[in-house]
Amino acid sequence: MGELEIEVPQDRNSDFEPKVVPKHKRDISEIEQKIINMYARGLTTREISEQIADIYGFDASAQLVSKVTDQILPQIEEWQNRQLADVYPIIFIDAIVFSVRKDRVVKKQAVYVVLGIDSDGMKDVLSIEVGETESAKFWLAVLNNLKNREESRTSLYCALMDLPG
Repeated sequence: MGELEIEVPQDRNSDFEPKVVPKHKRDISEIEQKIINMYARGLTTREISEQIADIYGFDASAQLVSKVTDQILPQIEEWQNRQLADVYPIIFIDAIVFSVRKDRVVKKQAVYVVLGIDSDGMKDVLSIEVGETESAKFWLAVLNNLKNREESRTSLYCALMDLPG
């Protein structure tokens, strides 16, 4: 086709810092953390793909986004199954209701959080669960799930001893 002249911009003072791929790097593996952050904020895989294209100027398929987000599932499972402290003298329970978009419909969902403070004064999130709405029935299920975890039986006994089951 012929010769093509390429004009390479020069940075004489060496003060240009690329944002997507930093100097002397060849990969964009840090993009995975950005994908996980967007996923945690409730964006769909398609929306994440669109955001990456808009911000970084390259295509990341919905399948790629799914592969990246699937990598954190073992970490979530490990956190859910970790051993709890023997005693939590103080336990807080609360729920917050969010508007969540799913299948192009916005609906309310409640996120139930149980926070314990151990004998050393350290906070520990004991449980996070999502339900359709905040209700006493769902709270009962959340607290019974904690009560049935073998290692937390002692720590929650005082708070839950009046629960049925």
